Amino acid sequence: MPKISEKGQMMPESPIRKLVPYAEKAKKSGVKVYHLNIGQPDIPTPQNMIDAMHNLDVKVIEYSHSAGILSYREKLCSYYAKHNINIEPDDIIIGAGASEAILFAVQTCLKPGDEIIVPEPFYANYNGFAISAGVKVKPIISSIEDGFALPPIADFEKAITPKTKAIMICNPNNPTGYLYSKEELEVLREIVQKYDLFLFSDEVYREFCYDGHKHFSVMNLDGLENNVVLFDSVSKRYSACGIRIGAMVSKNKDVMKTALKFAQARLSPPSLGQFAAEAAVDTPDEYFEEVINEYKARRDTVVGALNKIPGVVCPNPKGAFYVNPRLPIDDCDVFCQWLLEDFNYENQTIMFAPATGFYSTPGAGKDEVRISYVLNVEDLKKAMKCLEEALKVYPGRK
Repeated sequence: MPKISEKGQMMPESPIRKLVPYAEKAKKSGVKVYHLNIGQPDIPTPQNMIDAMHNLDVKVIEYSHSAGILSYREKLCSYYAKHNINIEPDDIIIGAGASEAILFAVQTCLKPGDEIIVPEPFYANYNGFAISAGVKVKPIISSIEDGFALPPIADFEKAITPKTKAIMICNPNNPTGYLYSKEELEVLREIVQKYDLFLFSDEVYREFCYDGHKHFSVMNLDGLENNVVLFDSVSKRYSACGIRIGAMVSKNKDVMKTALKFAQARLSPPSLGQFAAEAAVDTPDEYFEEVINEYKARRDTVVGALNKIPGVVCPNPKGAFYVNPRLPIDDCDVFCQWLLEDFNYENQTIMFAPATGFYSTPGAGKDEVRISYVLNVEDLKKAMKCLEEALKVYPGRK
């Protein structure tokens, strides 16, 4: 039998999805499963996006430009201008979600064997993107004790080698919900300028900031116009994950010219998704105000409940819709599977994402889980009660 490629063997399973068979089995047995494992919001998609699809008047659904439909990219420029990010349509390449945009950037800016520094825990698929491009992730651990803030500059400098070509951040962060401040990003600017690196910034949760805190984009760091690559998506912003439309944004003309060749190789991003995404730019501010208030209530429910459970530590995140608490458990992979296979409370259980999948350092995150607070407040209260009861009887409790 022919052998699977080395790259294929290296590709990690998704910590977000790998427990799905156990959840399905639990549901078949009549147990209600609260899905807190995946960032799939239950918030309704804006009606103007739905209407754009219903009212579509085309005879042929054609390929779009490889960089994306021009009218959409022009409209995105007006969206970014509202966030004090001044760009032109040629500074944007539309991808099939931010995932494809990140792949384009990694393949454009790094060669096989190069290294990219990423504070961990980080979005699990960064590992997969790096493996796909033959690039090595160099992790720097951020600490739950200080809420997963940016690691000290000295830690970055220790990780830099002649092969280091980029630093990657997610702001607000998935899986921790940490919101990097302008001051922290200015620290990164110093490192990037000193070593002439690329700075990749995944900003798909830009709108989700709480308690009066504001998002600051790397696009607004002075002097980094040729170093910065921004990633964005409509998935979370408009609760439209299945549209699969994201973007790569940079003022570096050489980067965008090269990335366009990768975009041409896959022909074009989804045209139907772009029609809906273009309409989404007109979503009224009131939509976001309601969504932010709802997520804040959900965050407060989850964080408040977690920190009342003996042995649990959970920082209060300023953004996104995730928390990454420490639990009094021996092994989060075993625990998350046990919840689905062997536990229920009043015929209910919970599905989390084991935090080990959000680290690159072997053995890190074994007593942590990622929780997506994407369900309504009442369901979240029930889910947290399930967790409280589960920790009382889990055989691997520490």
